[in-house]
Amino acid sequence: MSNLTVLYDAPGPRAKRRNVLFTILFGLVLAWVLYVVISALKDKGQLDAAKWSPFVHGEVWTTYLLPGLWETLRAALLSLVIALPLGALLAIGRLSDHRWVSWPCTVIIEFFRAIPVLLLMVFAKVVFVAAEIGSEEIRPLLAVVTGLVLYNASVLAEVFRSGIHSLPRGQTEAALAVGMRKGQIMTIILLPQALTAMLPAIVSQLVVIVKDTALGGLLTIEYPELLRSAKTAFANYQNVVPMFIVAAAIFILLNLTLTTLASRLEKYLRNRRGGRRRKPGEPTAADAVLMDAAPGLDLNK
Repeated sequence: MSNLTVLYDAPGPRAKRRNVLFTILFGLVLAWVLYVVISALKDKGQLDAAKWSPFVHGEVWTTYLLPGLWETLRAALLSLVIALPLGALLAIGRLSDHRWVSWPCTVIIEFFRAIPVLLLMVFAKVVFVAAEIGSEEIRPLLAVVTGLVLYNASVLAEVFRSGIHSLPRGQTEAALAVGMRKGQIMTIILLPQALTAMLPAIVSQLVVIVKDTALGGLLTIEYPELLRSAKTAFANYQNVVPMFIVAAAIFILLNLTLTTLASRLEKYLRNRRGGRRRKPGEPTAADAVLMDAAPGLDLNK
């Protein structure tokens, strides 16, 4: 009998040969596609040194790409700083036992999750222009941030809600047994643990926010983010494909950096307790508080 793994049986000799064959075939197809693409780019002159020479000089970076990258980061960070606590509040409100609180929060979450981000940005820009809010230079940023906040706060609210529901019920029962109020249970016991547990999903949403800032570069919004700056640059240098390749590489590098930092942060938070590393099987700070106050209760129900 084959050795069992977590997800499936270990492949046998025939399955291994089949996997090797599929791998070789996929590699050949991928090599052929790359050859066709590179040949087409070469025939069109997109691989000529003259098309890539502007990236060696600092003007294209200081005038277009780096300012566009800064605008992308600024919009993304502002959106995350506002959407994260707003999403937590909406999640707490949706979990409330009071219908007059849970129903409005549910409507807000479902409404803004159903609307495309671009439509929210365009609508916000129209409102800001009609109401004469802000100057012409700041309105594109306000429109982009407003659209990103409304959509991503609703998504993050569901992330927090699922994270809170994933925690053992015994923690809530133990907290109620020691006399903690519902607000204290949520802010002291449940929400910090949900934040740590849902950190990968939160970072994935941050990556989505960074990519969605590119929607602000449309003519209807005119926010000078990275992609729009790249479009302006290739109009001057006549190197559309190299400019888009470099812009895509910047986006990939940025998102990989965010993912790597988030993975390290998640590992750090999971292994820390009271300023020192937590041993495997050792209870968290919230668990320790509840067990000290109510010994004998099972927190893993």
